Amino acid sequence: MKKKTLMSWSSGKDSAWALYQLQQNKEVDVVGLFCTVNKEFNRVAMHGVRLELLQKQAESVGLPLEVIEIPNPCSNAEYEKIMGQFVARAKNNSIKYFAFGDLFLEDIRNYREEKLQGSGIKALFPIWEIPTETFSREMISAGLRTVITCIDPRKLTEEFAGREFNGDFLTSLPETIDPCGENGEFHSFVFDVPMFKEKIAISVGEIVNRDRFVFADILPA
Repeated sequence: MKKKTLMSWSSGKDSAWALYQLQQNKEVDVVGLFCTVNKEFNRVAMHGVRLELLQKQAESVGLPLEVIEIPNPCSNAEYEKIMGQFVARAKNNSIKYFAFGDLFLEDIRNYREEKLQGSGIKALFPIWEIPTETFSREMISAGLRTVITCIDPRKLTEEFAGREFNGDFLTSLPETIDPCGENGEFHSFVFDVPMFKEKIAISVGEIVNRDRFVFADILPA
């Protein structure tokens, strides 16, 4: 029997590519996506992506999307309570696995596995420990297109916000920055990837500084 799975969907490149890999795995049946959204702003947590664009991604993938609303601000206790309720609902719907697009951060992986422990749901990490230098270029070569939506200015200059994640982008990154932004240097929005039914038309709007981060407002074209 196939592994009935939900994909943790951030709207960015790593979760998109993890989903793409899973959909080619005959032992896995991805039946839906889930994503946390800031309730006050109707945007994807951390990525700053508009809910409308998140829904367009789900439509293009052809999978149902569960939007998990979180308050602003949101304490760890509140977040874990909300996610615990979601895990319980998923379990009742016979979900056996949650899949994540994490690459190498052991503490994040351990946290996810710990929070699922005893729930009856296990964690999958389909792109775990793929070297990010080669992985970043492989995604681009295979047709993934994504734009940078959020920059941590303590790690990377704000000129990178709103740029497309491509060969030129990778070449211009400082050597201290992970090519996939796995250490939180940047976040992204995928507007085209091989399993999309159609490319999502977008434009880059205002670049703003908010809550110590730099956000590029991505707009539906």
